[in-house]
Parts: sequence; C-alpha cells; structure tokens
Amino acid sequence: FSADSKRFNTKYVHGDLTGFIEMDFFGGGGNEKLTNSRHPRLRHAFIKYKNWTIGQTWSTFINTSALAEAADFGGPLVASGFIRQDMIRYTMGNFQVAIENPESYGGYVGSAGYGTKDSVPDVIGKYTFKGDWGNVAIAGVAKQLETKGGSSESGFGYGITGRIKTFGEDDFRFQFHGGNTGRYVGAAAATDLVGEEVEETTAIMVSYRHFWTETLRTNVFYGNTKTDESDRDRTHWGVNVFKNITKKLSYGVEFGNFEMAEQDADSNYAQLSIKYSL
Repeated sequence: FSADSKRFNTKYVHGDLTGFIEMDFFGGGGNEKLTNSRHPRLRHAFIKYKNWTIGQTWSTFINTSALAEAADFGGPLVASGFIRQDMIRYTMGNFQVAIENPESYGGYVGSAGYGTKDSVPDVIGKYTFKGDWGNVAIAGVAKQLETKGGSSESGFGYGITGRIKTFGEDDFRFQFHGGNTGRYVGAAAATDLVGEEVEETTAIMVSYRHFWTETLRTNVFYGNTKTDESDRDRTHWGVNVFKNITKKLSYGVEFGNFEMAEQDADSNYAQLSIKYSL
C-alpha cells in the first residue's frame, strides 16, 4: 500500500508572468514500522515570462502527452522519456531550445558520493507538430560527459514521440529513442557512461487507450529498453481499466509484467489505484 503519489501544487499568473511549484511524497525516507512518514519532494519550481522558462520542470526533451496512462506511478518508465531538471528554455512557436543541468550518470562522482565535474550544460532542441489529429515531437540532446577517469566524451541522443487521435476519444501514444540518451530515457534503465565509454541505448514504448463509455476506459502498453555497453534488456507491459465515479474521483485496476533479462528477473503484478483530483 502506498500514498506516496499524493501531490499538491500552486500556480500564480499575472499577465505574461507565471510562477509554479509542485511537490509530492515519493522518495521521502519514511518507514513502515511506526508512522509511515514521508518527506515532501520537489517536482516543479519555475518562473515563466513570455517565451522564457527558468527553473525546474519537465526537460525540453520530454513529450509528456506521449506517456502511457497507468495505475503504476509512471507506467512503462523503463522505455519512456522521463526527467525533470533545472533549465533555461526559450520557446518560439512549436520550437523550443534549452540549456539544462548536466549530470554524467555513470561518470565521475565526488568523494561525498555526489557531485560531478560537468562544466557544460546539456543542450536540447525540440520541434512539435500539432493539429486536431494530435502531436508528434522530434527532439535532440547534446551532452559533454565527464568520465571517472577524467576524460571528456560527447554524447548525442534523439527522440520521436507522439500522441495520435484514432477513433472517437481513443488515442495511440508512442516513443522511440536512440543514441546516447542515457539518463533522459528509462528512469535509470540506462546510464550516460559505462566505464570510459558512452552508453548506446534503444528504447521503444507504445500504448493504446480505448473508451468503452464516457466514464470507462482501458489502456494497453508495452515498453522495452536495450543498451549496448551495459548489455541491459528491460521490458514492462500492462493492461488496465479505469472508471470515473465523478469527474474528479476515479479508480482503476492494472495487471502487468516487468522483466530484466540481464538479471533473469521476471515479475507479474496486480495494482489498484484510487485518485481524487481537485
């Protein structure tokens, strides 16, 4: 049982200026022996003024509309672009460009167990095609990675993601990522560096959402990530049913499977989710 996914936010809008902050309770450090305490965790904290966004929020590399709807916290995160971090972003119509916080995952780590020698921000560009039919986004990231041995390596990754309307209220969602995406894809399924080498990753995620009625819907999803240097092969698939009791109250049940082939791990699960949205 978990209430970690509780979250709260506040938004301030004054003309062209927007301020937003959001927190949840994942990763808090509580325990189940006594009070099951959870610490608040920062998700978003940014200021937006006209075309500029400064602060922490979803990376420019990510297309959140292409995430699968799931009872599990993030669905097939094993193969989805999923990262929030500090940035300076400029938006011009459907095009976005940003410099974002660098972090050579798998590279140099300071003596205290954190900190890197990264001195160049990650550079990200994304263009989104939009219409009544849905959206498709093409994104690229360029990184300068600092290895444990002290050398500097370049990394380049790309993504093609989207959400396409099909019949009625149904939609098809997809994500394909390749190159040196590293920590941007797979929620730690892949690293930026393995030893002194840059990790090469291929990830695919697909999902379909079908509305049986206005209040009853089903999602089917599949995700897989494979890496070259660390030889990882991870898969997550699932099927769920969600029912809206009211516009703000819903519940769902999900059945799925998570597999890590490189560790010979294979796990089936069943999950119940109840959500109230203010």
